Amino acid sequence: MTVLALWLPILLTAIGVFFASSLIHMVFKWHNSDYRALTNEDEVRNALGSVKLNLGVYSTPHCTDMKDMQSDAMQQKFINGPVALITIRAPGAPAVGKYLLQWFILTIVVAALGALLALQTMGLQTNPHYAGHFIGLFTLIVYACGSVQESIWMGRPWSTTFKYILDSLIYGVISAVIFWQLWPTH
Repeated sequence: MTVLALWLPILLTAIGVFFASSLIHMVFKWHNSDYRALTNEDEVRNALGSVKLNLGVYSTPHCTDMKDMQSDAMQQKFINGPVALITIRAPGAPAVGKYLLQWFILTIVVAALGALLALQTMGLQTNPHYAGHFIGLFTLIVYACGSVQESIWMGRPWSTTFKYILDSLIYGVISAVIFWQLWPTH
């Protein structure tokens, strides 16, 4: 049997994770405090806009390799600050529909990969509890690890990452319960 035998728990898991994330972000809003307003937002926006930056991620101070990082001038820039990563996106209102579609596709991919790994490692005849547990742990790991990397390398506050790990735990529990209940038994 293929992973297609698990289409229903894959789809329901994706829907469950999507619904939980919607509640987290739109009802409970526990991530709202992760983003801070600039006290001089208009000035910063005007300064960034006057540079005509292409879409992408910029760093300041910017150095191209570790040799540059060791120079006295670069070290002083880091000491003086600000030290920032700036993401420039396309102008216009956020394309929320597009982002939600991409997020839903990701939830399907994660559920399908978890199902595939469980199927490959344990087989379709395994105990549904074990399959659910395996997929729940897989889901937790997938969603949580990206957040940890953001704190390590990009300077995201650890308090924000801990909230994303909590989100990931919720997604893992949803995935585990759905697969445990819907894993085919023969």
